[in-house]
Amino acid sequence: MLTEQGYICCYCMRRISEENMEIEHWEPQSKYPELQINYKNLLASCSGNRGSKKNNQHCNPKKGDAEITINPADFSKNCENQIRYSSTGKIFSDDENINTDLNEILNLNYQTLIDNRKIALHTVITVLNRKFPNKTWSKESLKKTLEELSSKDAEGKYSPYCQYIFWYLNKRLNNP
Repeated sequence: MLTEQGYICCYCMRRISEENMEIEHWEPQSKYPELQINYKNLLASCSGNRGSKKNNQHCNPKKGDAEITINPADFSKNCENQIRYSSTGKIFSDDENINTDLNEILNLNYQTLIDNRKIALHTVITVLNRKFPNKTWSKESLKKTLEELSSKDAEGKYSPYCQYIFWYLNKRLNNP
């Protein structure tokens, strides 16, 4: 699962490893015991502040036995097209049910996650500004950066919070 997901959490996209991941059951074990060991029902999630107060938890610990609208591993649903970001680092959806999942069930607008998304984006912006000191990034450089971020690195890892960075760079390219 780690390799397939490029070592990022299925929900918040932060870096995960064998030491800090949990196996998440998209369809909760308590409600769907027959899917308990079905590989298509399993995802790699971060530990999301497990053990802290519920309002400080996110991802798998916050979700618990709740059901959510879309499975991030179901590529046929293309969940990335149903998720949006704001320039402040918040994640949302135009679909009311998905928006509830993001905010109430998964707590993906937990302040630490917002800050981490902004830091990841700032890092990419800093690299681009070093390459282009006049801060005028060419379309080719943006496309190349998008291509690099959409590929796993030599260790098979995606960049943490990569979808937020994709959103920003696509916005700069004037793509929807």
